[in-house]
Order: sequence, then C-alpha cells, then structure tokens
Amino acid sequence: MIQIKKIFLMIFLGFFLSHCGYNEIQRRDEGVKSAWAEVLNQYKRRSDLIPQLVKVVEAFAIQEKEVLIKVTEARSKVGTIQATPELINDPQAFQKFQQAQGELSSALQRLLVVVEQYPQLKSDANFRDLQAQIEGTENRIAVARRRYIEAVQDYNITIRVFPNVITAKIFGYVEKPQFQVENQADLEKPPEIKINTDKK
Repeated sequence: MIQIKKIFLMIFLGFFLSHCGYNEIQRRDEGVKSAWAEVLNQYKRRSDLIPQLVKVVEAFAIQEKEVLIKVTEARSKVGTIQATPELINDPQAFQKFQQAQGELSSALQRLLVVVEQYPQLKSDANFRDLQAQIEGTENRIAVARRRYIEAVQDYNITIRVFPNVITAKIFGYVEKPQFQVENQADLEKPPEIKINTDKK
C-alpha cells in the first residue's frame, strides 16, 4: 500500500513539475535578460560616440559651450548609474536609468539643432561620419527597446497565468518594469487646433 502511494506521489509530482511553468518562466526570464543586454549595448555605443562628437563640434562652435556642457553632463549622469542586469528587477532604479538616458537624448537633439547654424561643421567629414553613426545607433536603440518591451510583455504575461502564477510566487518571480514614453506629458496634451476666422 505504501509502495502504491509513493508511485502515485511520484506520478503527481512529475506531472506537476512538467506543467507548473517553471521552465517557461526560465526561458522568458532569459529572453528579457538578453533583450536588456542589447539595450545596454546600444546605449553604451551611443555614450562612446559622444566625446568624439563634442570634440568635433567644439572645434567649429566653441561659442556653443553651454550646449556642449549639457551633453557632457547628461553623459556623465548616465555613467553614474550602474547598468547591471539586476537593474531590470528594481523599478525605481530602472526609472532613474530611463530618465538619465532620456536627458541624454534631449541634450544630443539640442546639440544637433545647434549644429544646423554651422555650415562648415555640417560639411566636415568627421562630423558627418559621427552624425551618421549616432543616427544609426539611435535606430538600433529604438529596435533594442522594442525587443525588450516585447520580451518583458511575454515574461509578465507568463508569470501571471495559471498555473505559472503559483510557481512564480513560490520562486519569487515578479513583473519586470517597462519603458515609459519619455514625453508622456506632451502626448497627453490635446493638439492645439487653430481655426482661421478671417473671411476673404
């Protein structure tokens, strides 16, 4: 009788363990880590290009010192945040990281707007090469972020469905944070519509 109970217990445990979602959670978790590593890789690539860009712009537009300082400070702020794989498990640290990257993106955009005033700089081969590399990197960042968003969505859904939710709670798996829209406040404002009331 005890032997039969052991056999049933083994069958039950085998069935439970093969259908509890643990392996699926592991696969999704690794997918998130891989996608996050690519996001960090592209952000690092952009960060590595900035000193060269600042140096080239400085040679042509030294009077734009304030804009150059803002870019340098934003890059420095990004550098103070430890971008580890564990960052995606800490929503507050993730938000700080995202905010710092957003500030760097804004500073870079302002710099590239200022550059429009300097035809000599725009025609410089070094600047054009760096600008192309930064634009390419921005595109890669967008793709990497989209892949991360999709991986996190898959992971978060996986740990919330039954029976995976039980396994996730037992092993301490929690939802991972998502990227937020950087200009959320601007997007929430209704568009300003101007109606021409002048009658001809």
